[in-house]
Amino acid sequence: MARIEIEGGYPLTGTVAVSGAKNAVLPILMASLLTAEPCRLVGVPHLKDVTTTMELLGQMGVEISLGEGFDVGLQAAHLSTHTAPYDLVKTMRASILVLGPLLARAGEARVSLPGGCAIGARPVNLHLKGLSQMGAEITVEGGYIHAKASRLTGARVVMDGITVTGTENILMAATLAEGETVIENAAQEPEVVDLAECLIAMGAEISGHGSTRIVVKGKETLAGYDHTVIPDRIEAGTFLVGAAMTGGHIKVTNVRPDTLDAVIEKLREAGAHVVEGEDFIELDMAGKRPRAVNLATAPYPGFPTDMQAQFTALNAIAEGTAVVRETVFENRFMHILELQRLGADMQIEGNTVIIQGKSKLDAAPMMATDLRASACLVLAGLVAEGKTLIDRVYHIDRGYENIEEKLGQLGARIRRLPVS
Repeated sequence: MARIEIEGGYPLTGTVAVSGAKNAVLPILMASLLTAEPCRLVGVPHLKDVTTTMELLGQMGVEISLGEGFDVGLQAAHLSTHTAPYDLVKTMRASILVLGPLLARAGEARVSLPGGCAIGARPVNLHLKGLSQMGAEITVEGGYIHAKASRLTGARVVMDGITVTGTENILMAATLAEGETVIENAAQEPEVVDLAECLIAMGAEISGHGSTRIVVKGKETLAGYDHTVIPDRIEAGTFLVGAAMTGGHIKVTNVRPDTLDAVIEKLREAGAHVVEGEDFIELDMAGKRPRAVNLATAPYPGFPTDMQAQFTALNAIAEGTAVVRETVFENRFMHILELQRLGADMQIEGNTVIIQGKSKLDAAPMMATDLRASACLVLAGLVAEGKTLIDRVYHIDRGYENIEEKLGQLGARIRRLPVS
């Protein structure tokens, strides 16, 4: 199991390109189950979650080919099984996204209850409730969800809570349902919009995506797709926070600034000079120490929970006191104990952490606990005095493509070490 070693004290400078968005790629890969025709997805990042998804689809009979630059071709003409097994699903929460398209296309789906990062319960009951309202017969037994429906029928599905994967599962299922489906209290994330745009290119009739009310008129069949995935806004935000923490000056390219409004606002509050272009964001801290920023996570367009850990690291070395409140997941402060090992002054009170910024952190060995916590620890290592060692970095490979190479090209002293 590899480790990452970081020698702190070097500002990030230069230009870095953002990869395709993992959280958009995964549902779009699953959408290939909706059609027998060839599909092609461009801009796919080489990530552990992506290769796991392709292995899962391959086991189900989807033909997969890799093109130049890790473009992916898929064709689900002949599905060999309707089961998504535990050995793959346990490692990745997004595996639940095979449920909606597989049920809609094949009339049956048997999917293991999912795993993934241990950041909260994230129950799948909203997925199951929505599919039941569309006529599916659902049982949960032996750790598996078993769903059946000769053909789903349109329904008005009101989400009890905002859920990205729940919205995506119902959205994909509705494209092949008979009649009209209305999803109320739908997630508005850019990744949901990207999936909807891909489904529309396949011939689906969808309106309202990007709002809290999505309307889908079902079709008998869908065509294939040739789609380019949107850039990863969380990767972009992580690099920008790293530059702000180190007093650096970077330009992030292949990015959609309009998907990062809440993050950019907080970076400006921290004292960064930020310039937005059509497909780039430039941040200059001019060597200054950031100011502390208060924040509360919320579903899009609010401040993203996937950026909370990174800003917690920023606040650890900022001027002043910050209050960070996590409202999306109930167990997403596991990185706090690790940051305290570097000398960070942080106190957890329920779903809130109070942070008194310090002028310096001291390097220490740390252990990653989940995907975004991994990024948080890497950022902290960039500013800690001495050499920081981070264990269990397989978490970071689930969501960041070549993070040590990209940070290295920005001037970070970072390398991956094999465990002896």
